[in-house]
Amino acid sequence: MDIKKMLKGKHVLVVDDEKDVLAAVKDILDFCKIDTAETFEGAKALMEEVPYDMVVLDIMGVNGYELLKIATGRRIPALMLTAHALSSDDLIHSAEEGAAYYAPKEKVNDLPKFIADVLDAIDRKKSPWKRMVDRLGAFYDKRFNGPNWREKENAYWDKRMSQMW
Repeated sequence: MDIKKMLKGKHVLVVDDEKDVLAAVKDILDFCKIDTAETFEGAKALMEEVPYDMVVLDIMGVNGYELLKIATGRRIPALMLTAHALSSDDLIHSAEEGAAYYAPKEKVNDLPKFIADVLDAIDRKKSPWKRMVDRLGAFYDKRFNGPNWREKENAYWDKRMSQMW
């Protein structure tokens, strides 16, 4: 998959209260059309006006879960990108609220791959969560103290990974 070719020209909204994160994401996704917002209100206004291909949402500082509800209601795929809300509970909460992907900020340089995972899975009528677990499962296994984070909720994850977005 040629990620740059796939994402070229895609319109993405990135929401984070940290200006340095917004600047980094703009550089990383320089082949996309990027809008940014530092506040809940700014992001909400943009999502209500612009038909985005994807939104990338921080959780803390911008009321990311409320923004996720807005994105989901508008059928805009949302990728949660977080540093502080990085737990198995937040991952499940993100999935339950309709996020298509959940990624740690420390992997921000891989954001093009993550966005491509989501858009490709949606195009193929597959679950983006399977791609997320394939790509980041080992990271989360370490972060969440072993693979038990998935095994505890095995039926849930089996269902989630088999659902279309």
